[in-house]
Amino acid sequence: MALDKETLNQFIDSVRRYVRDRLVPLEMQVAEEDHIPEGVIEEMKEMGLFGLSIPEEFGGLGLTMSEEVAIIQEMGYTSPVFRSMFGTNVGIGSQGIIIDGTPEQKAKYLPKLASGELIGSFALTEADAGSDAGSVVTTAKRDGDEYVINGSKRYITNAPRAGVFTVMARTGSREEGSRGVSAFLVDADLPGISLGQPDKKMGQKGSHTCDVIFEDVRVPVSAMIGGKEGQGFKTAMKVLDRGRLHISALSVGTAKRLIDESLAYSTQRKQFGTEVANFQLVQAMLADSQTEYYAGKCMVEETARAYDSGAAVSMNASSCKLYCTEMVGRVADRAVQIHGGAGYISEYCVERFYRDVRLFRLYEGTSQIQQLVIAKQMIRNTGSSL
Repeated sequence: MALDKETLNQFIDSVRRYVRDRLVPLEMQVAEEDHIPEGVIEEMKEMGLFGLSIPEEFGGLGLTMSEEVAIIQEMGYTSPVFRSMFGTNVGIGSQGIIIDGTPEQKAKYLPKLASGELIGSFALTEADAGSDAGSVVTTAKRDGDEYVINGSKRYITNAPRAGVFTVMARTGSREEGSRGVSAFLVDADLPGISLGQPDKKMGQKGSHTCDVIFEDVRVPVSAMIGGKEGQGFKTAMKVLDRGRLHISALSVGTAKRLIDESLAYSTQRKQFGTEVANFQLVQAMLADSQTEYYAGKCMVEETARAYDSGAAVSMNASSCKLYCTEMVGRVADRAVQIHGGAGYISEYCVERFYRDVRLFRLYEGTSQIQQLVIAKQMIRNTGSSL
């Protein structure tokens, strides 16, 4: 349900103020301690951020895609770890249930996901399965009224805090590929689930990932999303358009922050007797960043409107994801360059953002996967049988 314009603007303004007044000052502390203060997590719950995309009937805000990208652009202005804390609940942790879940699954999980009482994690990636999701080897074997899950998942966001995992597991043969993959809602406190050591990442300190190991984990048949074997991969594909637009909006918001930091530094820092912003080559970098930021913002907002209208947007959502995540990497690189030596020092936030945004090109489908999705759709649109 779309909010009325006044209510939406008030919500955007409140998120903007919260980001700038509360979260930005905490960025360095969170990066150094690798931990988001619990008080901040509670504040984000109270603001409704964990339930942005979850329908109102289940306690969420039920935002449209256009409304969601407006909020996420604001969240992109600060360290991405804050958004990551609630991002799985907004996206892949809840959307599979919303789209294909049974009434019982929705009633059980969605209200707790919306409130933040429960953290959802999406467990797809394995040592040899990520972009090639059809290569999942984690198995779910039917045993009477239960399935027995065995396997290991890798780089699972929010796994250390998760209360429920959406687990992609093979119920069919390996020869069936993605058609043999099903999705299960697996409570994190079930016997047989263990966690690996937290991953030591390049960036995004404060957002935690780790391996999740399933050893003879028994779940009821009712835990299968949609109640039918072989639907798991299809469910995952259905949530990708929204997830890719979400990450695109995040990239746009972060680009805005990096541009503002570059402007502030270049108009204060002096070399050769004048502010470096007066140097034409610095101006060129600023102009390129602003132009690319604006292009990405327009792409995301237009595609979000099309999504809300019910149009098919898979190709354009992938185009947004490809362009915006690559764009913010270029903007971050220019920001470091504009800062000169200071840009390589952790005292300045552009050094941290330079590392943080590198991940954007990897999750929700790598840039190379987006290129394949776009090109294949282009070919299909010609009616070719290639």
